[in-house]
Amino acid sequence: MHPIPILAALMLAAASPTWAGEGHDHGDAPAATSGPALPRFAAESELFELVGVLDGTHLTLWLDHAADNSPVKDARLELELGGIKIPVEAHAEGEFEATLAKPLAPGEFPVAATVYAGEETDLLAGDLDIHAEGDAHEAAEAAHRHGWQEYALWAAIAGTALAGLGWLIRRLRSQRVGGVA
Repeated sequence: MHPIPILAALMLAAASPTWAGEGHDHGDAPAATSGPALPRFAAESELFELVGVLDGTHLTLWLDHAADNSPVKDARLELELGGIKIPVEAHAEGEFEATLAKPLAPGEFPVAATVYAGEETDLLAGDLDIHAEGDAHEAAEAAHRHGWQEYALWAAIAGTALAGLGWLIRRLRSQRVGGVA
């Protein structure tokens, strides 16, 4: 067996992982906006998928066919959020908007939507989870922490790769000298 492929494989295995540092560099990709993500919900059935994004009191909704993810044409949507009926206006194929009377406090709110599209009628249910601003920051911080198990795994991989590299070097030296390993 030729030693070059083995050496290349060991070098790749020993390469250390790279984690994004401050600023989370993504190369030429545009920078993400700062601040927490907007609250959203998803509800689906065998026929339809509904996604809603809440920005203050403005709720944008997208309704698609579950089978092919295409917008639902000529649909009518009735919406209840936290047990309160919310008037919904169609703006484009599969796109709706609603305005809440007042911003929602942090908490979890049940969402129920009735879809009327041609001969099809369906009831979709989901939950809108709104976190306090401090909760979103803490969740983002927790997502960027690395536990000791992750470091232990990489240390074990690096140790195994170094042991394999040491074995390969001893074998190559013994072959040059004329011995057999």
